[in-house]
Amino acid sequence: MDGACYTLVFFPSHAAQMAYGIWYFMSFYIIILLIFVVCYGRILMAIRRQARVMAGHSGPGPSQTLHHTHQMQSRVVKTMILVSVLFVVTWAPAYVISLLKNTHSKVTLRQNGFYAALSFGFLYLCTNPFVYATNFDPVKGVLLRIIPRCSNTQSPESIEIN
Repeated sequence: MDGACYTLVFFPSHAAQMAYGIWYFMSFYIIILLIFVVCYGRILMAIRRQARVMAGHSGPGPSQTLHHTHQMQSRVVKTMILVSVLFVVTWAPAYVISLLKNTHSKVTLRQNGFYAALSFGFLYLCTNPFVYATNFDPVKGVLLRIIPRCSNTQSPESIEIN
C-alpha cells in the first residue's frame, strides 16, 4: 500500500472484517471440532458393534477376547478425548484472538502475542503423532519396524579408518 508492504489485511468495511472473523473462527475451529466428534463417534460405534458381535460368538463365561475388546474401546476413548482436548486447548488462544481482533475493532494486541498463541497451537501438530504412537499397539509396531535397529556386529577395534 503506497509502496510499503504490510503484514495486515485491510478490509473495505468493519462489517466485512467481522464477517471474515466469524467465518474464519467457524471454519477452522468449530467445524474441526464437529469433525472430531462425528468421526470419533463413528469409530466408537464401530468398535462397540464389533464388541457385540465378538461377544455373541464367544461361549459362556469370561473371555480373553472380551477383555481385549474392552481395552481397545478404552484406548480409543482415551485417545479421542486426549486429541480433542489438546486441539481445543492449544488452538483456542490463536483462534479467539483472531476472532476478537476481527470482530471488535478496539481490541489491540501486539503481533508478538498472536505469534506466541499461534506457536502454542503448532505445539498440537507436534504432539498429535506422539499421542497416537503411544496409545495404539499397531502404530507402535509400525514405528518400531521403521526405526532401524543398531546391530553392532563389529567391535570398535576392528573398524578401519583411512
